[in-house]
Amino acid sequence: MATTPAPAPAPAKPTWDPGQPEGPFPWLRPTIRIRLTLLYGGMFLIAGILLLSIIYLLAAQALREGNALPFKIVGGTKVEVSSTTCPGVGMDQSIDQFNMAITECVNVQRKHALDDLLSRSLMALLGLSVIAFAFGYAMAGRVLSPLGKITRTARRVVGSDLTRRIELDGPDDELKELADTFDEMLERLERAFTAQQRFVANASHELRTPLAINRTLLEVHLSDPGAPVELQQLGKTLLATNERSEQLVEGLLLLARSENQIVERKPVDLAEVASRAIDQARGEAESKGVEIRGERGLAVVQGNGVLLERIALNLVQNAVRYNVPEGGWVEVTTEVQHGQAVLVVSNTGPVVPAYEIDNLFEPFRRLRTERTGSDKGVGLGLSIARSVARAHGGRIHAEPREGGGLVMRVTLPL
Repeated sequence: MATTPAPAPAPAKPTWDPGQPEGPFPWLRPTIRIRLTLLYGGMFLIAGILLLSIIYLLAAQALREGNALPFKIVGGTKVEVSSTTCPGVGMDQSIDQFNMAITECVNVQRKHALDDLLSRSLMALLGLSVIAFAFGYAMAGRVLSPLGKITRTARRVVGSDLTRRIELDGPDDELKELADTFDEMLERLERAFTAQQRFVANASHELRTPLAINRTLLEVHLSDPGAPVELQQLGKTLLATNERSEQLVEGLLLLARSENQIVERKPVDLAEVASRAIDQARGEAESKGVEIRGERGLAVVQGNGVLLERIALNLVQNAVRYNVPEGGWVEVTTEVQHGQAVLVVSNTGPVVPAYEIDNLFEPFRRLRTERTGSDKGVGLGLSIARSVARAHGGRIHAEPREGGGLVMRVTLPL
């Protein structure tokens, strides 16, 4: 029996986040611009070193070939010679001594000339290398500027703004082809997301009317004191089912709305938002014997107050509903950390495996239950919270709490 081959390992995730600052030394990151600059400058430096070596060897060879003196004293009765550059040449010397002094002086002058040539050439090469590296850096930035525009547009798209386009101008080269392809992909994605959100919104609106009619009819029948007990019990069951369906429709509407980027932003205090959410969930918490505690400090962000309150309410309600039967607690805190507003909701509860964390944020997913096997909600709370956080440029992170329960952390830019 053939065995199924093991799946290929997932590619490694990047070690840096393009949406976050690059650290105190961004120029140390090996960007394409830095690599091209090093390539251009390095090639110029290698070529300069080779050219300098060839010139030096040719000059040394030329000087060696002219090593023989152009003259030589072979005789005479009185030869008087003085030189300021050859101190070894004097008047009281024999002919042999004089010839040796002249030869040694010429060799010293030749060595000085080669050393002077080498030092001047190295200084010229150093200066030209600095110019070459600066010129290469400037040219690399000019050539790669379209890539920077593509990257900035992609970062804005990550923030749920699919209306952005690169619209790159310039010659019809590979970079323009890449930008045009990226624009076409964004246009198709925008149409797909818009159609999906419109469908969800329209379907949810269309479902509201029959659900409202059903609820009204059920309430009218339940208000009849002469109705049989069996009919009243059935009506209560249908009314609870209808209420659950209404909650599902409202959740879908809110989810479709929160998928869009927040255009109108106002100052909102997370502490006030969390306090309102706690007030709404306090009755349910008291009925379940769950204590709500925590200090909420000032943390003002720019956003939509209704949607931010829905984040806090969903997290607090989940923390209350998925708790221990006795002696449970929920801790809600707000503060400012590292230039970001932070909302933290911690609670006691069942042990949550780390591999189940990501599934909790998927629509209609719950821990160890079927999609429709729970009466604690419709399964959209965490999905809505994540969507609203992303629309505000923030993120939500969950981690298991030691001893059971979860720690939900929402970070939003100030």
